[in-house]
Amino acid sequence: MRNIVKVSALALLGSVIALPAFAQDKDCKIKIGVVMELTGPAGQYGQAGAKSVEMAFRDINEAGGAAGCDLTMDVRDSQSQGNVAVDQATQLVNVENVPVIIGGIISSVSIPILTSVTASAGVVQVSPASSSPTLTTMAVDGKTNGYFFRTITSDALQGTAAAKYAIDQGLKKLAIVHVNNDFGVNMINEFRSSFEALGGEITSVTPYNERQPSYSAEVTVGMAGEPEALYLVSYPTDGATIARAWISQGGPAKFLLNDGMNSAEFIEAVGAQYLNDAYGTSSGTVETASTKYFYDNYTAISGGIAPDAPAADRSYDAGAIVGLAIAKAGSAKAEAIRDAIREVVDPEGEPIYAGPEEFTKALGLIAEGKPIKYEGVIGPVSFDENGDISGPFRLWRIQDGEITTTGEISAKEVADLKEDG
Repeated sequence: MRNIVKVSALALLGSVIALPAFAQDKDCKIKIGVVMELTGPAGQYGQAGAKSVEMAFRDINEAGGAAGCDLTMDVRDSQSQGNVAVDQATQLVNVENVPVIIGGIISSVSIPILTSVTASAGVVQVSPASSSPTLTTMAVDGKTNGYFFRTITSDALQGTAAAKYAIDQGLKKLAIVHVNNDFGVNMINEFRSSFEALGGEITSVTPYNERQPSYSAEVTVGMAGEPEALYLVSYPTDGATIARAWISQGGPAKFLLNDGMNSAEFIEAVGAQYLNDAYGTSSGTVETASTKYFYDNYTAISGGIAPDAPAADRSYDAGAIVGLAIAKAGSAKAEAIRDAIREVVDPEGEPIYAGPEEFTKALGLIAEGKPIKYEGVIGPVSFDENGDISGPFRLWRIQDGEITTTGEISAKEVADLKEDG
């Protein structure tokens, strides 16, 4: 796995907003808000995601722009905190009049933006990586007004995939330590019901609050039931602190991890020698021509962040779908963009992939009134009535400091497991 280079929030913020010379020459510009976690526990995700959106917009601008205009970004740092995110999103909507906000990355940022800002304002929100089932529930209850979309599958499905993977790897007696927010609570609820239905035993469930200097108390509680392994639902920084405490206090060096722990930073901080029995699940991808393009070109624009950094791939797709939807809508009106999002991933449309050449083709087809089907870095997706996507889950493990894919579990398999449970 490639090394992930840390980028300061200030440096990234300045470089993300700066667009290529061809973009600066056009008089017509459409500003899109980007609220991401550039600092704080999820800073690694947000830095990668912001660079991916920048890359997508650059590619669309090079192809001719959207609705005759260049796309620009106003990037704000949520600091991985919901209240900060709401303040930034409010400024973007009320002062900058953006029709779309891309973000946040984590659910505890995306949900406050949605409930406090975008849904009521009628502004499109696209999250690349917020996987909480609460977002689906909100859509079902009519609280999103149809303005919310995400390019990641719900944890209602990932929890079930993780339960099956744990059982298959012989991890049948687990302690759980999880971040005490909407994401962590929902992930564990979904996991627990499936894991126990499959014959697994959970010895304890211990929530933790973020950004604590020590988690020895939580680890002590988790170890009390003599578990065979630890299911750690966390983010790389706090997760590494918890894993180190677990190991130093004599816990078994066997781990089940959530998607956000698929991180070189986490491995380096814990020590690769302690993670050879670490397994995890992530929202999967189906390789397309977009995947190859992204992996070949991302590092050049990212300042050294690797293309397999958490949230990088699906953030490019979020930016590309927004840009193509603006082109399809023919305007920067939020309602028109909302309605066009599903049209640019039309299952009956002409396949379109990532990059300037493919986006040039897409813009030509849109101008001719022909349907398109963007097949992105994470593969072809479509959005259901709740703004959700469905797809496979990638199964992975850590060995000798490297993250390797061991297989996948399809969305149908997961759905069948949930039904049987």
